[in-house]
Amino acid sequence: MSQEIQEFAATGRRKNAVATVRLTPGTGEIVVNGRPFEEYFRTTILQSHAIRPLEVANAVKTFDVKVKTVGGGNSGQAGALRLALARALLEFNPELRLSLKAESLLTRDSRMKERKKAGQPGARKRFQFSKR
Repeated sequence: MSQEIQEFAATGRRKNAVATVRLTPGTGEIVVNGRPFEEYFRTTILQSHAIRPLEVANAVKTFDVKVKTVGGGNSGQAGALRLALARALLEFNPELRLSLKAESLLTRDSRMKERKKAGQPGARKRFQFSKR
């Protein structure tokens, strides 16, 4: 007889980053791309930003979190992890919706990098104007 371990999975996106999260009941260990959480997100600002949903749900030491992130940079990956954690917690306990929504943790940040336009050096920058 095998015991089925309860697992909650979710995906979050921010900019070009995608984070896939697996929550299992445990001691609070967080692993990101096979590395410890504090080693992957080195600054305390990114760390606190990423685990905010767990703090709101009072579940920091309740779950083991396994994360796979792809694309983007550190900030985008932290934002993607934040949304994925909030969605996974919602799957675990739908009653958390009000508290997560009040902190706006369930909203996908839709801001993306603006594309470069033809005939100019960047998205908004123009080549230098010459009168003569």
